[in-house]
Amino acid sequence: YPEDQYPAGQWDYMLYYRESFERASQVFGANAYNMVRALFRKGDPGGVGKPASTASIRAGGGWLGGADEFPELAMDADVVTETDLRFYAAALDRNGFFGPDAWYMNHEANAEYSREAVNGGRLDMPVLFLHGRYDYTCQSVESRLAEPMRALCSNLTEHIVDSGHWMAQERPADVNRHLADWLFRVVGA
Repeated sequence: YPEDQYPAGQWDYMLYYRESFERASQVFGANAYNMVRALFRKGDPGGVGKPASTASIRAGGGWLGGADEFPELAMDADVVTETDLRFYAAALDRNGFFGPDAWYMNHEANAEYSREAVNGGRLDMPVLFLHGRYDYTCQSVESRLAEPMRALCSNLTEHIVDSGHWMAQERPADVNRHLADWLFRVVGA
């Protein structure tokens, strides 16, 4: 990301939460069904090398360019079923967005917790990490995002799945294959 144009890269949306927490939660909660339907999308190979949509949230006036709620879009049946969509939306309607959105407000507390981690945060047990090739928000295939994990995990297995952010929903057979193989070869060894 060119720093002058995208000072926070794909993490710009997190800064939006810090600056406009109530508004962000309000937009997500205005129509949870439409929100889930809009965000649960398969990865798009056409996005490789392009800025993630989350890199321009503040410059665009907030989520959806400042709209009050998510629009009604067609469901991506490759990622979510109507039954699952209704289940997720009902849970979000019931519990609200404060909890999920609060994650973006805890960077300092998370850093402090991390500094107190046993063994300096080093993990010597088997660890599996699956990268989503087309997950542009948590881009770990072409970026340095995974480097701290690699430095702190002495028994790390990594695989790339041709998916977007919702890997388990988009590519369940691939995820389960990698998980079963890892459990058999590494954990069961």
